[in-house]
Amino acid sequence: MVKKHKKKKNKQGSKKGLAWWQLSLLGIGCTIGTGYFLGSSIGITMTGPSIVLAFFLAAIGTYIVFLALAKLTSDDPQEGSFCYYAEVAFGPKLGFGAGWNYWMSNILIIGSQLTALSILSQFWFEDTPLWLFAAGYSILSIGVVILGTKGFDSVENVLSVIKTAAIFLFIILGCLAVFHVIRGDAAGPSLNMSYQSLFPHGLKGFWGSLIYAFYAFGGIEVIGLMAMQLKSKEDAPKAGTVLLAVVAILYMVSLGLAVSMTALSDFTDKESPFVTALTSYNLPFFPHVFNAAIIVAGFSAMTASLFGVSTLLVSMAKKKHAPKLFEKKVKFHDLPIASLGLAVVGLILAVVAALVLPGKLFEYITTAAGILILFNWICILLSNMKIIKQHIGWKIVNVVGILLMLLAIAGILLEDTGRPGFYLSLFFVVAITIAAFIFERKKREELQAK
Repeated sequence: MVKKHKKKKNKQGSKKGLAWWQLSLLGIGCTIGTGYFLGSSIGITMTGPSIVLAFFLAAIGTYIVFLALAKLTSDDPQEGSFCYYAEVAFGPKLGFGAGWNYWMSNILIIGSQLTALSILSQFWFEDTPLWLFAAGYSILSIGVVILGTKGFDSVENVLSVIKTAAIFLFIILGCLAVFHVIRGDAAGPSLNMSYQSLFPHGLKGFWGSLIYAFYAFGGIEVIGLMAMQLKSKEDAPKAGTVLLAVVAILYMVSLGLAVSMTALSDFTDKESPFVTALTSYNLPFFPHVFNAAIIVAGFSAMTASLFGVSTLLVSMAKKKHAPKLFEKKVKFHDLPIASLGLAVVGLILAVVAALVLPGKLFEYITTAAGILILFNWICILLSNMKIIKQHIGWKIVNVVGILLMLLAIAGILLEDTGRPGFYLSLFFVVAITIAAFIFERKKREELQAK
């Protein structure tokens, strides 16, 4: 039961909006991106076959966050989602911080996805400069967002089907390889179940890989942000459960097949593990098909992030957590033009950073974005525990989720390449915290002036 607080009535009629399965499909589109198609390679090089276990733990942690957000959403659906609940639970400073933390993390993710798309496109056009691809994908993404909510939903649903089909294609080919229907140049699929084989770099490597598993599930916030678009708000839990069940099964089955199909030494952080796994099977069409699928996945996730930050900034402006300018919308598809404009500025800066700075340095920025997302998820769990009266069992479940995410964040410190990203994330958190206190002081001064 939700504690008493002021609720805003939902004026949206029940006849219009998304069905629960449409929100699930949209969530799949927002979740499956280059974090899974490419980032999982880093996790595999760190921990080997036990990456499947890392993804299983990440799925559990993500599902706990989803349950917390779904309960808040179904009891009290509000624009701004987790930012609104953070403010109800802990006051305006945390609501302000949660919103800008999410905005910043997604701007960084957009730049990361765009850089990956540009590099992947050079697979076919080696001599074309990265900035040209980046500019092209940026224009396409902005175009999709300009189509408005209905246009965005339609495009994302199509892209979701395409990239999900690509994963199924790999699973089918992997199964054919397991049963020796197709044969490669190397030895057939096998998986030694000894501790040394499953954890080749010990528990330290496994611990460090958790952040990459969690990062691959980033995007579940769409269930909260888009819940207001549902025909029946009570369907939010069902939509998210289907979303996470499908994504978790696809992730673990495909990764389990990948690590059993080739030697661990073959995997690198420069190539998708699924392309690596099928390299020796002489399937000339597969690298092209899967490269296209990764581009679709990255573009889909990037566009979803751009749409999400533009939509959220409108809600933040209504709460006076952002300048009033960002609240305004134009009649054309009810477009938040100022909010989208700021996101585009952030996108341009992220692209410039991605293309100008050394590759490793921008990987640090991407890692920082993943940590910021986990900070938001922890905030969701704390808000749930504060707002909703619950039995001790659910409190324990929420605490387990928080511990899993803190474990993933701490694991970054074990790897030299991850530490700069950790420190960078702390910089953003400190900067947002300072801004939140300044915001609160100005708000208090305005009230006193009245």
